[in-house]
Amino acid sequence: MRLKLLANALLFQAGWFACVLGGNSLWLLIPLAALLIHFFWVSSWAAEGKLVISVMLAGAALDSFLLQMGVFRFPGDSPLAPLWLVTLWALLATTLNHCLAWTAKPIWLAALLGAVSGPFSYFAGAALADVGLPLGPTPSALLLASIWAIVFPLLHGFAHLYREQLRLRQSPERG
Repeated sequence: MRLKLLANALLFQAGWFACVLGGNSLWLLIPLAALLIHFFWVSSWAAEGKLVISVMLAGAALDSFLLQMGVFRFPGDSPLAPLWLVTLWALLATTLNHCLAWTAKPIWLAALLGAVSGPFSYFAGAALADVGLPLGPTPSALLLASIWAIVFPLLHGFAHLYREQLRLRQSPERG
């Protein structure tokens, strides 16, 4: 079990660095491989496919909205978050039931860790990927901390909901 948790964390980190450093290039094959390894060894598509898709779509919508609001500035002029950033959301989803499961409860812990780690991840990624933060560091950090204090517990809520749905489908029918 610990080996799978460690593998989950390492796969996420490898994918994170490949996305941030490689952008929309062939480096995206690394997070794709990390996702495949996750689904074949650490978890399964049946157990987490819905979670990964939901988190990826929600994250793409959130980051695209923040882009439109002028919080981020990416190279190019696309109105949507870049593929590498959307891929990061899929990778994050793979950690919610595994190496980051301990962050789900109590809810204040998820909110606190979201408020701290969310902006930290964006700032680190922005520095490495030539992403602009037009609002400046302090307003961006405060806005992202506020958003991630809500988003991270919500993502854990998705994970819990989908785990329960799977458990109910797999349990023998009563009656």
